[in-house]
Amino acid sequence: MTIQPGQIYRSCKPGYEEFRIRITSVGTETVSATSVDGGWALLNPVPIRQLHATPTTKTGQPRRSGYVLETGDTR
Repeated sequence: MTIQPGQIYRSCKPGYEEFRIRITSVGTETVSATSVDGGWALLNPVPIRQLHATPTTKTGQPRRSGYVLETGDTR
C-alpha cells in the first residue's frame, strides 16, 4: 500500500468510526494529518503502522484501532 498526501482514512476505533483524517505529508515512520470535518491539524504524528488498507485483520476480524483507507486522493 502506498500512502500519499490527500488520502482519507477513517478511524477503526469503536464509537469513533465517523472520525476521518486527510494525510498532509508522509515521513519515513509517521504521517501528518488534518481532520476532514474540522480542518484542524492533529497534534501528534500518526505512525504509519496505524494506517491500514482494509477494515479487517489477516484473520478476518474487524480492526479496532488505527485508521483504514477510505478513498484515494480527494483534494
